[in-house]
Amino acid sequence: MVNVSRENKLKTLNKVLGAFYKKGEEALFRCPRCDHHKKKLSINIEKNVFKCWVCDWSGKNLYRIIRQYGDNDTRYHWKSFQDKIEIEKFSHKLFAGEEETAAANLSLPEEFISLANSTLPSTSIYPLNYLKSRGIDKKTIIKWKIGYCPKGEYASRVIIPSFDKKGEVNYFVSRAYDGGWKKYLNPKVSKNIIFNHPYINFDEDIILVEGVFDAMKAGDNSIPLLGSTLSEESKLFNEIVRNDSVLYLALDPDATKKTNKLISLFLKYDIRTHVVDISGYEDVGEMHASEFFKRKETAALLNSNNYLLSRIMRI
Repeated sequence: MVNVSRENKLKTLNKVLGAFYKKGEEALFRCPRCDHHKKKLSINIEKNVFKCWVCDWSGKNLYRIIRQYGDNDTRYHWKSFQDKIEIEKFSHKLFAGEEETAAANLSLPEEFISLANSTLPSTSIYPLNYLKSRGIDKKTIIKWKIGYCPKGEYASRVIIPSFDKKGEVNYFVSRAYDGGWKKYLNPKVSKNIIFNHPYINFDEDIILVEGVFDAMKAGDNSIPLLGSTLSEESKLFNEIVRNDSVLYLALDPDATKKTNKLISLFLKYDIRTHVVDISGYEDVGEMHASEFFKRKETAALLNSNNYLLSRIMRI
């Protein structure tokens, strides 16, 4: 029986890399990285791995080849028939310590007023002043669709909504702007989401941060973890692995344990992972955007060897 997915992948690889020949379970192509004249790039479609026996270029996701050397059409076609990634299940809870309920019927509070509106009530001066104090300008307010509630359950709070791929609200962050005793009052729904999924391009660099205000400073393609961590079962993790995304971890300096856990998890799946140095600040939200981008440019790319060495040096 012909494996349609396998044949489609071979045809796509043929289009991107050129002629090949089969040797057992593997297909051998010329390596685009070292351009050796012989076909030394070994690809195993069933195992979703590749290795060049000349330059030692290797990976655990064939989409990396398509992403780097294919065009937009080939990337699209590859994703259209790419098998769902099978990931080992070892955790019963997606996000530790979180009470999870379905977000199917979640909506913004009735009292929600968008701060992107051209005309606003007088009460808007308070949330606007709060956002200004955090370096949030009108452009960012519009981009993140920030609003506030002047009354009700979420009174005196700015509201930052998140949307799923269908454009439905799947979460929102509620932050007090009047010095209330409880800074955050968020809905009791699952955090197994991709915050503002429609606006994330997984073919570009992905920046993981702690909270939404950090994401606003970190710029496009920044995803807040909302104080949780990821597991191999989470939607965000699966999307990162499926797209072989390049990652930049920019978590709070005091979240070393969480950062190390995520590094180990992503390196296990051969995800190119960088760590942005946030030292000197409590979080990304405290930084000026230009300072963050400067540090992102110099962030170290980790691999199993240099990560383990750095851990040993800190012991």
